Amino acid sequence: KTHCARNDHGGCGLLVGVKDNQIVQIKGDPDGYLNRGSTCYKGRVSADRLTHPDRLKSPLKRAGKRGEGKWQRISWEEALDETANNLLQIKEKYGAKAVGFGVGMPKGLEHFVLIRLANIFGSPNVIASQDVCHAPREVTGVHTCGFYPVADLHNPTNLILTWGSNPLATNEEGQICSLVFENIKKGAKLIVVDPRRTELAARADLWLQLIPGTGSALALGFLNVIIEESLYDKEFVDNYTYGFADLAEHVKQYTPEKVAEITSVPADLIRQAARMYAAAKPAALMWGNSVEHSVNVFDHTRSLVCLMAITGNLEVPGGNVNAHDPKIMGLGEFVKAKLIPTKAKEMISAYHGIIPRLMTVAPAYFRKAVLEGVPYPVRGYYGMCCNPLVNWADSKATYDAFMSLDFIAIAEIFMTPTAAMADIVFPAAHQYEMNDIGHYGLGHGIILARPKIVEPPEECWPDMKILNELGKRVSPPELWHDDYEEFLEDVVKPAGLTYQEFVAKGYLKGPDRFRSYLEKGFRTPTGKVELKLSVAEKFKLKPLPEYSGPPEEKDPEYPLILMSAKTPNYLLSSYRWVEKLRQREPHPYVDIHPETANAYGIKDGDNVVIETKYGEIVQVARITDIVLPQVISAAIGWWYPEGDAATQYEWRKSNFNMLTSISKLGKEFGTPNLKNIPCRIRKQ
Repeated sequence: KTHCARNDHGGCGLLVGVKDNQIVQIKGDPDGYLNRGSTCYKGRVSADRLTHPDRLKSPLKRAGKRGEGKWQRISWEEALDETANNLLQIKEKYGAKAVGFGVGMPKGLEHFVLIRLANIFGSPNVIASQDVCHAPREVTGVHTCGFYPVADLHNPTNLILTWGSNPLATNEEGQICSLVFENIKKGAKLIVVDPRRTELAARADLWLQLIPGTGSALALGFLNVIIEESLYDKEFVDNYTYGFADLAEHVKQYTPEKVAEITSVPADLIRQAARMYAAAKPAALMWGNSVEHSVNVFDHTRSLVCLMAITGNLEVPGGNVNAHDPKIMGLGEFVKAKLIPTKAKEMISAYHGIIPRLMTVAPAYFRKAVLEGVPYPVRGYYGMCCNPLVNWADSKATYDAFMSLDFIAIAEIFMTPTAAMADIVFPAAHQYEMNDIGHYGLGHGIILARPKIVEPPEECWPDMKILNELGKRVSPPELWHDDYEEFLEDVVKPAGLTYQEFVAKGYLKGPDRFRSYLEKGFRTPTGKVELKLSVAEKFKLKPLPEYSGPPEEKDPEYPLILMSAKTPNYLLSSYRWVEKLRQREPHPYVDIHPETANAYGIKDGDNVVIETKYGEIVQVARITDIVLPQVISAAIGWWYPEGDAATQYEWRKSNFNMLTSISKLGKEFGTPNLKNIPCRIRKQ
């Protein structure tokens, strides 16, 4: 038994069959806390990631110019010593903050060991994708109601409102679709807010097909209806919210008719959906990653927390809850936060005035520091579980930044476009080849056991081991373990367990504590849910959520609207080399409405040039009416592992982020626009 990982955040309980140190079968565990026995195809074939003939199996040192794809094999001692020496040289010349420590989305315990390394080394700069993933929802929740409001699908709910969330294709930090359908079978209604007619939307009681990038306007329209029609929870609003009168006056301007013009969702449908959500008690709002993909993210997430609050759906079973951790080591202690007490003031992003409590650096600000020395020079980068050259907005800026760095080290299982830019490449062990803990630090109140299933290739190390050994070389060795697996013991020790005892249990869950505000209030400056932010002036934030227009100005030269959507076959830019997955989705497909395709003379299967004012790429046309005529939905994460290492595997050809820019950012999180980008298309 184990839990899936590095396929989104994972979380599905798995039964794994092994023979002669080879995985021969993977299926869902009927006792899985999150999945109840179901699992996706990507998870069932995930063992193929371990056995690919091109897998990295020894440390490599760059032999030619950066990015040429020429390598020499070196020993682990040489790789660690060279990396340590370069990082220490940069620290001596520029200071510790001149090194950025980078991590991507699939987090196990190694994510927090990396933060520990940065803290002990003295760098406040952990570079992460959180500007467009998870943190805006989490941090906005903390400022608005004092916690991160998680959809509670483990208790009966009367309605599930999925807002930019598609759990049938990707899991939302552990919100597995089996729990959604379990509630629907018991009678829960389903409302889907999504620009695309997904399989989930096709099953919904109501589907609101909005123009991408207009979600904040739609949420304000919901608030307008619920307040104007007195559908809100009066007792909760009167006793436990701050600023309701101001919010009520403010949202009068967002009538369903006005919002319909902005979003393309009919006014009657907005009213119907708002009434259904307000009437259902409890109702769970399952907000997805896509709400964080524009410069308007703070307004969007604020509006949704306000929506949860005024309907009385906060901290109730089957609503949106404050998930409490089990008895485990706290994050601050684990990452040695006390060793860097001035981190919040010294981070690159602090210079740009980001929202308090966001403790990672947005990639846009990291690259500005690298290329312009603002607010100070950054010259080194250590990265793992990430592929910035493809996944960060504005790939051209990423390439320029990585070309200009003094030193880059990457830990990977396969040579990627980003790893091809490195000076040192460490071969990493994969999920089934190491003991790990899942969901630590995610805010969902659970941790999951991920025990080792098979042994890794001889020279492939778990990221935790790489970081532990590197830490001994760049900082006081006594702050590190003799055996990296002691990190696992540290986490579960407060629960009175050894790691193996934790594995026998499978998972640990914190206590359910509903309506704790009745005794303690909310952990905000006013002690209430702040519909109007009391600290807005202090932190130079908007006191009330608003819709200030489309993320980017309309441009007649680019008449179509560009968006993207995740696929169930890959994890962002990962696993294009897994043959069974590639067979399912061999090309990057751009979804185009039949009317639009006809107007441009494009047929199904044609190569299509997609162009914004920032760049152009080529993808394969898929003619479908799942998108609106004015919208095209392009594939993300594409590069070609079968391509030439000297060109970093053709990362420019079909990569969505050749079409994005970091010239305009949301102030609160440093978020760029990934949705609602003016574009045009033509047949190649």
